Amino acid sequence: MHLSGAVLLLTFLVPPAWALDAYGTARAHDPSADVPPFMIFLTIALSCVGYHVAVQIPAGLLGTRLGRNRGAGTAYACVLAVTVALTSALTWAVLRTDDPALLLSVWADFMARGSLAMAAYVWLSRRLTT
Repeated sequence: MHLSGAVLLLTFLVPPAWALDAYGTARAHDPSADVPPFMIFLTIALSCVGYHVAVQIPAGLLGTRLGRNRGAGTAYACVLAVTVALTSALTWAVLRTDDPALLLSVWADFMARGSLAMAAYVWLSRRLTT
């Protein structure tokens, strides 16, 4: 699981669009700014940790268990299906918005990052069991 968390953290080296938008509006040393710049980085770190705990760990454990005595492709498909369900629920619960474009963009961003990280997890779990 730590490998998937590390890969997820590394994917945030390319910041999400919402962070770039927020950083463009936050001016350094401006007390009237809505959000200070360090809060954007803190939000990214907390988003990474929250996603890892709420989605990646349960999806990795459950998906690996469901796809246990099958091929790596089936195990990854099971992990990905659980990840889709958990990411959808988490995105809606956190954002609580009726804007489908916002929900879809945040969901797609986390799914892209999460699927890369979960592929690393499935690869490592397959390597360790063979």
